[in-house]
Amino acid sequence: MKLKVKQTINSAGSYLQAMVQSPTHSQVRSLLFVFGVLLLVGGLSFESYAQLGQTGELETTYNDARITNVINAILTYIEGSFGALIMIAAGLMAIISSAMGQYKAALGLLVVAVGAFILRSLVATFFNDANIQG
Repeated sequence: MKLKVKQTINSAGSYLQAMVQSPTHSQVRSLLFVFGVLLLVGGLSFESYAQLGQTGELETTYNDARITNVINAILTYIEGSFGALIMIAAGLMAIISSAMGQYKAALGLLVVAVGAFILRSLVATFFNDANIQG
């Protein structure tokens, strides 16, 4: 029995030493997975006190007026003459690049041209734009 325990300890020590000296790909992935799970468990087990004051109540108010103004300005520029310039330039470059055989670049430029045309509609569809309408 004593010999069996000693052999088990020696084989476990040899395995750990080999894992430390030159770990295999699966051992590294397993260790990274365990480390990630420990980070998640440790991070989620503590409460977040970032916005709480001395009384334990939420004392911070959020004002997004500046962000709204910036987004509205960007969308206004893209809907105006600058957006038309981007759309025309990207469309012409898409035609030129497809004629030269660069179909991946042509597809990317086509997405830019169509995106510049329908950007405000996309923002209104996928995001809360109640405060952005200018």
